[in-house]
Amino acid sequence: MDGYTVGDLARLSGVSVRTLHHYDSVGLLTPRSRSAGNHRIYSDADAGRLRQILLYRELEFGLDEIAAILAEPDTATDGHLRRQHRLLRERRDRIDTLLDAVEREMGARRAGIALSAAEQLEIFGTARFAESLAGVEDRWDEPMASADLQRRAVAYTAADWREIKAEAEANIREFAEAIAAGEPPTGAVAMAAAERHRAHLSRWFFACGPGQHRKVAETYVADPAAAADWNDVAPGFAGYVHSAILANADRLDAP
Repeated sequence: MDGYTVGDLARLSGVSVRTLHHYDSVGLLTPRSRSAGNHRIYSDADAGRLRQILLYRELEFGLDEIAAILAEPDTATDGHLRRQHRLLRERRDRIDTLLDAVEREMGARRAGIALSAAEQLEIFGTARFAESLAGVEDRWDEPMASADLQRRAVAYTAADWREIKAEAEANIREFAEAIAAGEPPTGAVAMAAAERHRAHLSRWFFACGPGQHRKVAETYVADPAAAADWNDVAPGFAGYVHSAILANADRLDAP
């Protein structure tokens, strides 16, 4: 016997016999012939049509929509494949966007920031400060520093974060004023600002010795987009802070 019985096609396609019967009853997939005993016999063309149906079902099209698509004149297999390829790429992009959002939220929860989105917006000007902090943490390769940050951050109140922000902004101004005054990044003024930066991190986030501070310095220049944002504070800000931190770390490590 040429062709596939309904059981054969069910096994090949992974769908149930009941589903194939339903597709036949609604006219979506009617077998090309019947056996002498009036059993459904599906051809290779029927199997190909089922493959198209299942791909569109995977893309969450309704049966009526699929029937209309497959009934379009002058749409050969290549046309369906191109359409499905485009739809699958769009679906993948949507999934990637959702995954990114979920991963950011996971990172924010891992960081343990005890602030609502409204509080984050009020204090930091963004409702995603916790996600940003978790992203910085992910760039470090020091497990102890990350664990320390998580342990401390979960206990901070909104008042604590306001104080942290005020200290950080004062330190940023200190660097910017040093740049404006023409102070060299390896000079005493810049190194004093770098030391206050290190003390701020040690006080609020993690034990930050000279070695760890050097790794923090790299975050200012490693990402061109982030460096560009820092350079909006003052021309060359990212590189200046990087150099000042390294100079101060060398000073602290000197015998």
